[in-house]
Amino acid sequence: MFRTLLFCLALLLSLPMEAQPTGSPGQRTYCNPLNLDYGYTPIPNFAEGGKHRATADPVITLYKGDYYLFSTNQWGYWWSKDLYNWKFVSRSFLKPHHKVYDDLCAPAVWVQGDTLLVFGSTHEKNFPIWMSTNPKANEWKEAVEPFQIGAWDPAFFLDDDGKLYLYWGSSNEFPLYGQQINRKTFQPIGQPKEMFGLNDKQFGWQRFGEYLDNTFLNPFMEGAWMTKHNGKYYLQYGAPGTEFSGYADGVQVSDKPLGPFTPQPHNPFAYKPGGFARGAGHGNTFQDTWGNWWHLSTMVVSVKNNFERRLGLWPAGFDQDGVLYANTVFGDYPHYLPNGPEDHLKSRFTGWMLLNYQKPVQVSSTLGGYLPNYAVDENIKTYWSAASANKGEFIQTDLGSQCTVRAIQLNYADQDAEFLGKQQGTYHQYRLWHSDNGKKWKLLVDKSQNKTDVPHDYIELPEPVKTRYIKLENVHMPTGKFAISGLRVFGQGSGSPPVAVKGLVVLRTETDKRSAWLKWVASNDAYAYNIYTGIAPDKLYNCIMVHGQNEYYFKGMDKDRPYYFTIEAINENGVSARTPVMESK
Repeated sequence: MFRTLLFCLALLLSLPMEAQPTGSPGQRTYCNPLNLDYGYTPIPNFAEGGKHRATADPVITLYKGDYYLFSTNQWGYWWSKDLYNWKFVSRSFLKPHHKVYDDLCAPAVWVQGDTLLVFGSTHEKNFPIWMSTNPKANEWKEAVEPFQIGAWDPAFFLDDDGKLYLYWGSSNEFPLYGQQINRKTFQPIGQPKEMFGLNDKQFGWQRFGEYLDNTFLNPFMEGAWMTKHNGKYYLQYGAPGTEFSGYADGVQVSDKPLGPFTPQPHNPFAYKPGGFARGAGHGNTFQDTWGNWWHLSTMVVSVKNNFERRLGLWPAGFDQDGVLYANTVFGDYPHYLPNGPEDHLKSRFTGWMLLNYQKPVQVSSTLGGYLPNYAVDENIKTYWSAASANKGEFIQTDLGSQCTVRAIQLNYADQDAEFLGKQQGTYHQYRLWHSDNGKKWKLLVDKSQNKTDVPHDYIELPEPVKTRYIKLENVHMPTGKFAISGLRVFGQGSGSPPVAVKGLVVLRTETDKRSAWLKWVASNDAYAYNIYTGIAPDKLYNCIMVHGQNEYYFKGMDKDRPYYFTIEAINENGVSARTPVMESK
């Protein structure tokens, strides 16, 4: 529990102005991590430390036709009409006697009748439930003060029979708990009931550590969320640790809201251990205005601090057998925004490929060991930093040949940031240029007058542009040096997609069926691979993107189940055919 408490001990010093939308007119796509004005927080840590952006433990709730997003330690919340343009509303939900917490941590958010309700994590009976019928205008009052259960990582669920339930828990020792709550008085009914705990001896993905080896701690279980579908109750949870690439959401299913629960065979259901930004744990599952299911998750940075995190949004749903899934394939590439009813088993990926992975770069200056190619290595944990934040500092990437550019994502890194909390008047300004020869430049995007905070700015071009070189020129940084963890250019290359992968072998050990070693023949025409795995040939719902190597240690299996695998190769021009599905008993 102490780990989760640390998430909320940040010293947030000031309140923000309302952020304005950052999307362009006619925006059709988005790209993870979500481009939100994440606050700065200095959580104590034994790693590098330093001021950095962070939020986690998110909830999106649809209320009166708009989406409301709450997450840890943001001194407020966001709302949106389209899941892309988010407006921030400044609000402290704390009272003067709440000295230990800075603001809502891992909040519970739910709709009851015509009211939106919010409750924050606490270990004591000292926190109110807040209610609003006009959250856009920041109008809130107490529904009950204090709520009589001290619940960390709480989640309220209103069943369709009118009964209200609370689920909670964040520990590497105790299970999740559930309890019925009186929906009118918000007083507890009966006693808390144990739901279930982790079982890492059977489920490999639940082991603690970056390498799933239970390094120095037992795995953590946290972030309860309940979804009901076709009469079944899906109790979701995050594990095994928020600072690791394998941070994921699992689910157990029951016919009753308080169990008993049984693990869904497909687990974890939200999983993203590879790619540019990793992790898909501690989130919530919700429906958009068309009824499509989505899963919102915590993503991992863990550079300046173990709890340095961002948010990601995935298409999700239930298949014909009632299996809950989240589609994280190409999960940090451009995806189409919702615009009507969709089948989320079919990808929302645009097909726009990354054009500049490990391609040559030139920069205006370099600070210490923050080398230029770290901006194009598809790893959010590494970054290039210029020596200053001066206007005119730049980074230039060569696509290698003339390509069709459709979108660009700029991921800023927090090098020598000086801010704490949500600052007023925070903004980035820059220009993007393009060139056919690296000498004569044309202006591509001009944000030199931008007044918004865009730490993961994503620009979908109004029309595709054929070009070879992209240059990002700094105009203004909100704080710290001009530093980029990912200058990511998307579109179509000028060549052919890769050929199918050859020689895939899956070696599942005799002594530990939770783990397997995958190996294949390296492709000369690919920069990455997608490994698909699942519990049946037609349920390969989890995907792992691997860059620059032709092997992978997969340690996320249920020891008692066969698993199925296939792989595809990826380059600037597209994706290969998948290999025949292979069974590993």
